[in-house]
Amino acid sequence: MYNTRVKGRQILLENPVRDSRAKKELEAKRATKKKERERKKLGIIGKKEAREKEIWKFDKAQAKFDLFLPLHGLWMGYMSELLCLPPRPSQTPSMEAATKSMPNSSGMHPKLLKADFHGSIMTVSKNKNPCIVGLSGIVIHETENAFKVVTRDNKLKLLPKANAVFKFSVPLYSTLPPTHNVNTPLLIPSPEAAGPSTKPLETVLDIPHIEFELYGNQFRFRAAERAGRKFKHKETIEL
Repeated sequence: MYNTRVKGRQILLENPVRDSRAKKELEAKRATKKKERERKKLGIIGKKEAREKEIWKFDKAQAKFDLFLPLHGLWMGYMSELLCLPPRPSQTPSMEAATKSMPNSSGMHPKLLKADFHGSIMTVSKNKNPCIVGLSGIVIHETENAFKVVTRDNKLKLLPKANAVFKFSVPLYSTLPPTHNVNTPLLIPSPEAAGPSTKPLETVLDIPHIEFELYGNQFRFRAAERAGRKFKHKETIEL
């Protein structure tokens, strides 16, 4: 009996000591406090602290469309570099030439899903609320559930993503200067420095562009979360 059942085997002679529920709760509180201390050392602010300090509070007196045109210009340069757009020809291309030079959209979709849309011009194409259909403006802040934009008539609007379809455009040709270097910052002239005699800054709608649709129900993620998220291609029906 000893040789068949006992010899060479590990036998538990008593029940293991289990941690009490109170001890587990205390350890969880200590771990949470440790994370908060590390987060404060790194200078990371949570949502509650941001609301208390009014970090994301926007002064409506600064809601001017021209004021954010340089940000839109930087976004077009960012799209030109992200999508590897070809340089703009010296003469205005014909419709056939523009169609041939258009990049493959299937290669652009994965990059656009993870791109940053601060500075883009976002337009509400469809929505259950007809009052906001057609609203368009430069995105100055994107949250998990909404876009905050400044419209052309200098108004601040909040566009919810739920049950909405948006339109946005990217340049067909690169807006970066030919002498641009990746290691040097891109300088965009401001409207104040340009002066009244110079031509106003262009938007993506004033130049050859490609238009895309964005379904808000499938885009309800923060910009930082989208950058590391893996999206799976699957068909969907928006009713």
